[in-house]
Amino acid sequence: MKTAPQRSFVRVAALACTSALLVAATICAADIKVVTSGGFTAAYLELVPEYERALHNKLMTEFGPSMGTTHNAIPMRLERGEAIDVVIMAAPALADLVKQGKVRADSGVDLVQSKIAMAVKSGAPRPDISTVEALKRTLLAAKSIAYSDSASGVYLSTELFPKLGIADQIKGKSRRILANPVGGVVASGEVEIGFQQVSELRPVKGIDIVGELPLGAQKVTVFSAGIPATSRQPELAKALIHWLASPVAYAAIEKSGLEPMKSR
Repeated sequence: MKTAPQRSFVRVAALACTSALLVAATICAADIKVVTSGGFTAAYLELVPEYERALHNKLMTEFGPSMGTTHNAIPMRLERGEAIDVVIMAAPALADLVKQGKVRADSGVDLVQSKIAMAVKSGAPRPDISTVEALKRTLLAAKSIAYSDSASGVYLSTELFPKLGIADQIKGKSRRILANPVGGVVASGEVEIGFQQVSELRPVKGIDIVGELPLGAQKVTVFSAGIPATSRQPELAKALIHWLASPVAYAAIEKSGLEPMKSR
């Protein structure tokens, strides 16, 4: 049986060990694994160094579409149980993963709004897409059309083209680009016109962005961040998400062609 002085010593030692652990936790940087879809990539890559300098954690970043069945697609990564701390993706796709129990229900935070734009090869004529009717004419006249396999491409192929009544007419000259920037095949001349989120087209060299889709054809997509059930650093993941949603990130977000979700 311990004496009173012995018990006091044990308590002091325990407190000292706890304090040492807390100090070590603040000193030792942690690795946080993030998988982001293309829409937020440009802004995210600009913000990574700033976050790492400010918070002293290391972001281990990988990329993948919000949707689809390619190997790198975020839903497929989580389906096979990949350990990821933060996913950044189209909000509807994130909501599906929450319903499936693959992303924590209370973790989702809307980061940005994104619009779809059209691009052509640098120096090529810029077709008129200023109205819905002009866009329809441009699509019918184009020799080839490309769109993504993620949020913007799903909308175009399943909603907009049928709504315009031209889905069957353009089907044979349309290409869905899997897990790669649409701007790449436009820049190479493989396709005449391409559609993707503005923020995904801006970084691509060798293309000209004609403009955003007109009112009546445009679809605004919200990109959100969430914490997968497989996260090994949920508290650090939560802090990172709120940092990305804070005013410190607004300048980089706006520079990439996105609109920050300032009202939360």
